[in-house]
Amino acid sequence: MAFGRLERTKGAEPMSDINVTPLVDVMLVLVVIFILTAPLLASSIRLQLPRAEGAQGGTPEHAVSLAVDAAGQVYLDEAPVDAATLAQRLRQIANQRPDTEVQLRADRSVPYGRVVEVMDAAQAAGLTRMGFVAQPSTQK
Repeated sequence: MAFGRLERTKGAEPMSDINVTPLVDVMLVLVVIFILTAPLLASSIRLQLPRAEGAQGGTPEHAVSLAVDAAGQVYLDEAPVDAATLAQRLRQIANQRPDTEVQLRADRSVPYGRVVEVMDAAQAAGLTRMGFVAQPSTQK
């Protein structure tokens, strides 16, 4: 009778590497979520724009954004400005590009007189093209 060796064969060794595929998948999903939500966070000024049936979105080639919030604070391209700074910056813009359009957004609770003051500052600086931004009406 012959006896063979009774050695046990070694099984598969445990894997010591980290599987990064699930981590990459989660990161890609987060990147897609941030890409989709970033445009929604573009405007940091909270305004209750008036509704208008004929309001249509459009972006001219050269435009500057003026916003007036409910407290009457004026924002030039999302940055708060006082009256003197507003006049100076608008003059600079008019000197560089006189055909620049002013897109005026005003909260619906702002008195009309305050809106006229902002319009007057833009016209005094030499910016005569002006657009009023409103929310499209949902009723049809």
